[in-house]
Amino acid sequence: MSIPLALGTLSFLLAVIWGSPLIRWLRANRIGKQIRIEEPGSNQVKMGTPTMGGIMIVVPVVVVTVVLNIYNLIGGTIVGGSILVPLATLISFAALGAYDDWSGLRGGVNGAVGLLGRYKILAQIVLSFVIALILYFPLDIHSIAIPTVPQKIDLGLIYIPIAMFIIVGASNAVNFTDGLDSLAGWVTAFGFAAYGVIAFLQQQIYLVTFCFIMVGALLAFLWYNAHPAELFMGDVGSLALGSTLAVVALMTGQWLLLPLVGIIFVAEALSVILQVGYFKLTKGKRIFKMTPIHYHFILLGWSETQVVQRFWLVGLLAAMLGVALALL
Repeated sequence: MSIPLALGTLSFLLAVIWGSPLIRWLRANRIGKQIRIEEPGSNQVKMGTPTMGGIMIVVPVVVVTVVLNIYNLIGGTIVGGSILVPLATLISFAALGAYDDWSGLRGGVNGAVGLLGRYKILAQIVLSFVIALILYFPLDIHSIAIPTVPQKIDLGLIYIPIAMFIIVGASNAVNFTDGLDSLAGWVTAFGFAAYGVIAFLQQQIYLVTFCFIMVGALLAFLWYNAHPAELFMGDVGSLALGSTLAVVALMTGQWLLLPLVGIIFVAEALSVILQVGYFKLTKGKRIFKMTPIHYHFILLGWSETQVVQRFWLVGLLAAMLGVALALL
C-alpha cells in the first residue's frame, strides 16, 4: 500500500505544479465557463472562469500510469495490462468531454449549447459497449460480488448491457454533480479512495495504484477548484471521472456498492430525472426548486460552502460504509 500512496503524492505534485500555467493559458485563449441564465445568482459571478480543467487531472494520470506500465505495454501479463482499461476509459471519455466543452465555448445553433444531447449519449453508449466487451472477453470479468455472499456470481452475457448502463450512468451522474466549487472533485476522490481500498483487499495492486494516482490528481485539481474556484473541470473532467470510477468498480466486482459509494452522484442524477419526468407528467409542476439538487438547496438559503461541505460529508460517510460492506 505504501507504493500506491507514494505515487498518489507524486501525481498530486505533477498536477499541481502546472495548474497556474494551465489557468493562464485557458484565460489567454478565453476558455471560460458559460453559465445558464436560470442558475442561482451566486453562480452568475463565475461566468468566464477557466474551464476544461479536467485536463489537469487526465494528463498526469496518463503520464504516471503509462510510465509505470511500460512493461505491460510491450508484452507483460494480462493482469498487469488490465490497468490500461480504466486508463483508456479515462482518455476516451475525456476526449468526448473536451469536444463537448469546445463546442459549447465556440457556440452552437442557439448559443453555447455544446454537443447535442442525443449525440453525446450515443457516443457514450458506443464507448461503453467497447469497454464492456473488453472487460468481458480479454479480462474475463463478468460477475457480481454481493456482501455476505462468499463467492462472486457469474452473470454471463447480461453483464455487458449492465456494464454499459453503469458506465454511461456514472459518467452523466458526475457531470450533473459538477456545478458547485469542489463538489464533484471531493466526492469523486472519496469514490476512488474507497475502491482503492477495496482493490487492495482483493490484492489487485495495479488497480490500487491507479486509484490513488487518480486521488492525487484530483486533490491537485481541488487546490485550484476550492471556493472561490479559479478553475472548473468541465465535461472533459466530469465525463472521464464518472466513467473511469464505474470501470474501476466493475473490475473489483463490487459494482453493486457503487450507488452507495457514489450516493451524491445518484441523488444528483435522480433529482434531474424526477424533475423532468414530473414536469412533463404534470405539464409544468416541479418537485424541486431547481435541479440538479444542489441548486435546490442553494435556493432554500444554504450557502454554496454549506451545500458542498454537507454533501461531501455524506459522500465520505457513504464511501466508508461501502468499504465496510465490501469486507463482509
